[in-house]
Amino acid sequence: MHPEGRRFVVIAALLALLATVLWWPLAVPGIALTLGVYLFFRDPERVAPADPRAVVSPADGIVCLIMQTPIPAVLGAGDTPVWRVSVFMSVLDVHVNRMPASGTVTKTHYIPGKFFNASLDKASEHNERHLYLMRTEDGQTLAFVQIAGLIARRILCLVREGQTLTRGERFGLIRFGSRVDVYLPPGVEPAVRVGQIMVAGETPLARL
Repeated sequence: MHPEGRRFVVIAALLALLATVLWWPLAVPGIALTLGVYLFFRDPERVAPADPRAVVSPADGIVCLIMQTPIPAVLGAGDTPVWRVSVFMSVLDVHVNRMPASGTVTKTHYIPGKFFNASLDKASEHNERHLYLMRTEDGQTLAFVQIAGLIARRILCLVREGQTLTRGERFGLIRFGSRVDVYLPPGVEPAVRVGQIMVAGETPLARL
């Protein structure tokens, strides 16, 4: 389990205990709630593909959108359209996010916003989100964005500007349903399709 989830599991367990003391039939839903919170914050180990040029999914979930659009202007990466792959996480998915490639995080930017359904395209411009720009080991520019969803109310960033991370390494999480967008480098095309199931840190979504 990710350390971020420990206090939530404790809170759920205490609520379950209190409910059981007040009325014992509530023990079963209380236990189910505690187990559900624990499962939400699960953090299994992942193994990146052997191909060093593979860009992996930053999130567990389903590819919900694939389109060409410029990297968000706030990151200062120019206005050339690139391929964007959006992975939607339901409340049942693992919510720990992982680096899509190895390299250095050159810029991060947090934007408060609304909480539309994260599977909708307008979530990229209106929802609460945390943006990251990175330079890969071979000098290419890649961006990715954590987007809060209809239920999600907290984006957690675990990295800082100037930090170098390896592909598949944890960089953050989003609580209770959300989405992560990946903006591929110019000239790099996605190798996935809408509806495809992704595993963070393992499933290739493109090749540099």
